[in-house]
Amino acid sequence: MKRARQKVVVENEAPQTSQKSKKQKTCLYDSVFGESDLHASMDWGSLPHHVILRIFQFLPLVDRARASSVCRRWNEVFHIPDLWRRFEFELSQPATSYLKSTHPDLIQQIIKRHADHLQYVSFKVDSSTESAEAACDILSQLVNCSIKTLGLISTAKPSFMNVSKAHFASALTVVFVNSKSLSSIKIDDTPLDDPSLKVLVANNSDTLKLLKMSSCPHVSPAGILCVADQCHGLKELALNYYILSDELLLALSSEKHVDLEHLRIDVVSENPGQVEFHTIKKQSWDALVKHSPKVNIVMYFFLYEEEFDAFFREETPVTHLYFGRAVSKAMLGRIGMNCPRLIELVVCANGLQPLDDELIRIAERCKNLTAMGLGECEVTCRGFIEFVKMCGGRLTQLSIMEEVLIPDNDYSLDRLHLEVSKHLGRMWFPDMMPTW
Repeated sequence: MKRARQKVVVENEAPQTSQKSKKQKTCLYDSVFGESDLHASMDWGSLPHHVILRIFQFLPLVDRARASSVCRRWNEVFHIPDLWRRFEFELSQPATSYLKSTHPDLIQQIIKRHADHLQYVSFKVDSSTESAEAACDILSQLVNCSIKTLGLISTAKPSFMNVSKAHFASALTVVFVNSKSLSSIKIDDTPLDDPSLKVLVANNSDTLKLLKMSSCPHVSPAGILCVADQCHGLKELALNYYILSDELLLALSSEKHVDLEHLRIDVVSENPGQVEFHTIKKQSWDALVKHSPKVNIVMYFFLYEEEFDAFFREETPVTHLYFGRAVSKAMLGRIGMNCPRLIELVVCANGLQPLDDELIRIAERCKNLTAMGLGECEVTCRGFIEFVKMCGGRLTQLSIMEEVLIPDNDYSLDRLHLEVSKHLGRMWFPDMMPTW
């Protein structure tokens, strides 16, 4: 009996030790994570609605739909209106695109149940006409909606440009007429036309603040004038240079309610030598700046060297300049002479002649310059240090490839970065890959 009693004691002690160990571990977890955190990590279905909503916002639509079947609580969150205010429809043809495509059944479900919740909508399509037409079909179904932001994004041309103008205009009209609260529209490379803009203005003139519509060949200067005259809250406008005119700048300057903050102009040439660019008068630029003193005028150039003749022969109040192709020394010299408001300059390429004099002139005349980027160009180390010395600490961004810098008798590359760092007031090195 004694041995049996001892055996019983031993058998009873083991579970007690195990329970004690578990309790110690539990106390340890509770002290580190908190008891409520431990229970929450063990039961995903008990997560608060706002936490599940945050998780869902990071998930692609297909994964979001799958997650909604985890439990009733997650399914409830799946249908909360806040989850459907921002949405991007991805449309592509599997045989020709690497993009993931939103499943048609899910699209129909979204339109049926959440069209009236959608506020920030974009369409990302590949280069196929079928994808662009599918986007137009979806737009045509957004009748019960109050969209505030609309974006049409083509990952490759031509896409929307291959859709018939009538089909595209009809689809946009549905959104323009039914939303009545559009504030931001980005529709590059599309067959948008003047009648569509008139519908937009007629229904959203009090709310429109941003209109970005570069490479829309069916839009005329008259169409933009209609927007400028009636959309008094317009803050940002992006368009192609061929639409820009003295008349448009004067219209933007004469309407007391319009106070532009950003004007972006794309200057693009697809066929070198076949496009003759017109000149904008200095008086028109001056009128715009007088009316909107803080306006940022951003110009993107994709021209060939022989096509720059019409630009910067007079003072131009541009603030941000980006040259995507080679630009000549003469052109950069004109910028130094005639762009006193310049804040940022990016030159992707130049010939094989050092740009010392041009950079020094820009440093002298452009007192607001805070950002500079140079790609396939040439500058002597001495000239570059002189440029940095003249600009000083106001250069908050300086992105230069090491291959741009030519060592001379005064400065080696090793010494250069120390001198530049001293004048900038911070550590600086040339970039292996520019960051602009």
